[in-house]
Amino acid sequence: MLKQIRSLARSAAPDAEDAWSYRIPALRLDGKVLVWYAGFKAHVSLFPMTDRIRRAFAAELKGYKTAKGTIQFPVGKRIPVSLVKRLIKARMAEMR
Repeated sequence: MLKQIRSLARSAAPDAEDAWSYRIPALRLDGKVLVWYAGFKAHVSLFPMTDRIRRAFAAELKGYKTAKGTIQFPVGKRIPVSLVKRLIKARMAEMR
């Protein structure tokens, strides 16, 4: 799942560079962390996803656990490819 998240993020942000920050895999864009992605026992997290982004995608995020700054995708379920790409693009727009 982490490889898929990385691949989706790279396709949404082709200029981003692989990085590690806080011992978590990340993608940097223009010298700043675009996103972190991390695997846990029951889910894979994508962050930071700000309140603004979570509100804008609220309807599409129904059924996924969200918390301050993160969206969790359960292990064993398919990653919503289109949604993840749009979340990454929204994060890029927010950074710029």
